Amino acid sequence: MWIMREKGQNVNHKAIIRVARKYKLQAVIRRSQPNFRYGKPSHKYPNILNRKFDASEPNKKWVTDITYIPTGRGFVYMAAVMDLYDNYIVDYSIARDQTASLVTDTIGRACKNEKFANGLILHSDQGTQYTSHAYKALSEEHSFLPSMSRAGNPYDNAVMENFFGILKTECLYRTSLRNFDEAEEIVNKYVTFYNYRRLKLKTSMTPYEKRCMAQ
Repeated sequence: MWIMREKGQNVNHKAIIRVARKYKLQAVIRRSQPNFRYGKPSHKYPNILNRKFDASEPNKKWVTDITYIPTGRGFVYMAAVMDLYDNYIVDYSIARDQTASLVTDTIGRACKNEKFANGLILHSDQGTQYTSHAYKALSEEHSFLPSMSRAGNPYDNAVMENFFGILKTECLYRTSLRNFDEAEEIVNKYVTFYNYRRLKLKTSMTPYEKRCMAQ
């Protein structure tokens, strides 16, 4: 799809496989993720989203999550917010610690930078950052509706999980990161690529291009 759009050439997938083999290019297989057990939540919310991952317009349904990024000096953590209308990464943060402020700062910026009417659904898992008092206060401040996956059910937040899988497979697993600064730099570059250059198979557009169509 990218070759057709950028070069105007229709290339058979078998030809691509032959070229990849010639130059010893191999796909990176996604690694299995560790299972986390969460403590008793301070605030728990119903699953309003209920796996309805389509949206008719921007800023009606957002999903959010945290993932870990291994470096030579230990893990760093990434929080991100995605709009289900176009899969655009609305905002994200990289930090050395997995704290509630990593989540609330990221979501707070997203809410301030984007225009949305009351009724925005923001879906997450049951991580302690999303069941915290700080997260509840944030939802009241910006008038979004928290939605939460069922315990131990990653499919309830599958679109966000899929983005993190793509990020790691296409980018992070292809290099050895030495420290926080290298992780931050490579994530910044990839999110820009993902939002503005990476074509979605379903739409043949980038997330940003689809987002612009709604304006």
